Amino acid sequence: MTTVGDEVGDPGAKTSVSPGWEATADLVVVGTGVAGLTAALRARELGLSVLVVTKAEVTDSNTRWAQGGVAVVDLATGDSVADHVADTLAAGGGLCEEDVVRYIVAGGPAAVARLRARGTTFDRADDGSLARTREGGHSAFRVIHAGGDATGAEVERALAADVGRQRVPVLERHIAVDTLRTPSGGVGGLLLLDRDGARCVVRARAVLLATGGFGQLYQATSNPEIATGDGLALALRAGAVAADLEFVQFHPTVLYTPGARGRCPLVTEAVRGEGAVLVDATGARVMPGVHPLGDLAPRDVVSAAITRRMAATGGDHVYLDATGIDGFARRFPTVHAACARVSVDPAQEPIPVTPAAHFACGGVATSPEGRTGVPGLYAAGEVARTGLHGANRLASNSLLEGLVVGERAAEAVAMDLAAGELAPLGRAVPRAVVAPIADRELVQRLMSRHAAIGRDADGLSGAAARIAAVRQDRALDSHRAVEDAALTLLADALLVAAAERTESRGCHVRTDFAERDDVRWQRSLPVRLDATGTPAVLAPALASGAA
Repeated sequence: MTTVGDEVGDPGAKTSVSPGWEATADLVVVGTGVAGLTAALRARELGLSVLVVTKAEVTDSNTRWAQGGVAVVDLATGDSVADHVADTLAAGGGLCEEDVVRYIVAGGPAAVARLRARGTTFDRADDGSLARTREGGHSAFRVIHAGGDATGAEVERALAADVGRQRVPVLERHIAVDTLRTPSGGVGGLLLLDRDGARCVVRARAVLLATGGFGQLYQATSNPEIATGDGLALALRAGAVAADLEFVQFHPTVLYTPGARGRCPLVTEAVRGEGAVLVDATGARVMPGVHPLGDLAPRDVVSAAITRRMAATGGDHVYLDATGIDGFARRFPTVHAACARVSVDPAQEPIPVTPAAHFACGGVATSPEGRTGVPGLYAAGEVARTGLHGANRLASNSLLEGLVVGERAAEAVAMDLAAGELAPLGRAVPRAVVAPIADRELVQRLMSRHAAIGRDADGLSGAAARIAAVRQDRALDSHRAVEDAALTLLADALLVAAAERTESRGCHVRTDFAERDDVRWQRSLPVRLDATGTPAVLAPALASGAA
């Protein structure tokens, strides 16, 4: 058995292992964003042997690209946990679980304190306190930030540095293909592929998925290229239940560039928090009369309003007028640099913007401690559905969730190990994995056309039929194949959930069912693979998600 190196930066911890190696650990964490690295560090503190796996570099994640900040209450400012909870529930369209919301929001201040102790530096106000801004859907200035609009990059830097100091082993350029199963049906490790497609095995008492979202399911997204939903697909194939998959949040304002595909630069919501307003090509305001909070309405409301205005005017973008913000380049250096690359000066002219896929509100159904319904399998961060976000995520609650649930998931693994609830290391033989794959560009085009902000029955069924007609079973023997299989499976799952929900709520907007229907649909839709491997919506009585 080849031994994995002891620290980040040790070549043996990355990609120099020989084909066919095996390793063991108490806990394998898949993903190196805020949830994954926080969980790995906490598990190490609790005395667990930990291995972190990432298909890219240790600092590559959705977290790195987060601009706005962390929503966290400071009682000294007059804010309260109750107010933050109320704002989250209002944004979530009636599908948040209030006890989960309160649990995560209340855990925020302590989690941020520990994050700062790990080396994260947040911006400060003139009086030395943490600087706070307000974002859409928030009733208070509670969003702390770093580097102006580079919060995610600073959080990622600090956590990765601490992982190195604590000598937590990280395996880079390895992708998770399949779970190893215990005799009782639980999860006991992972089959991995290295960058050359060689198979590797990690046997573990527990696996924690922290793989982020699936923004690459769409043609235009704020997400990086790695956001292909691999962890969610892995969980579904392991028998886990997912929920709220139809709720994909489109950020209202990514920088518009004609014909842009892939990751588009985000124009953080904090720009509107500092006073910028949305206008159309004629200079007419977009948001007055749409929502009491105007330009600071929740994201689903703003994205839908922009989409309607574009349809009415025949345009493919609107504008964000930030010319009234003093010191824009200093406050928002990341946005300013992105604008400069397309010859836009935010101090002198409005910024062209359009909505793009941003965040998966649903995911693997878990408890707020990250437990799924499959023994040995845990999930945290965007890949998980804890009940915090409901039908639409409140701005800057994602980093908060990753911090709190990442820690709690590590603690849950330690408790379950101590209680003897996890299977001992086994000798399960990895199975050959074959899965349906459709052309990625076709899937992205169909999802962008029929499963974005405006959906209807004909479009959803047509997209599902087109994907079904072209997909073919293929061996998952490369990183690209694993990603394409995940996107194909998640397209099927999202389409079946979106077709089932015959109403409009939060991020899920149906043009053929334009009204919200609390009588029939104020509930989450659980999805699980049936015996043929096809995603199916479970009847409420059959839904058993998190443990």
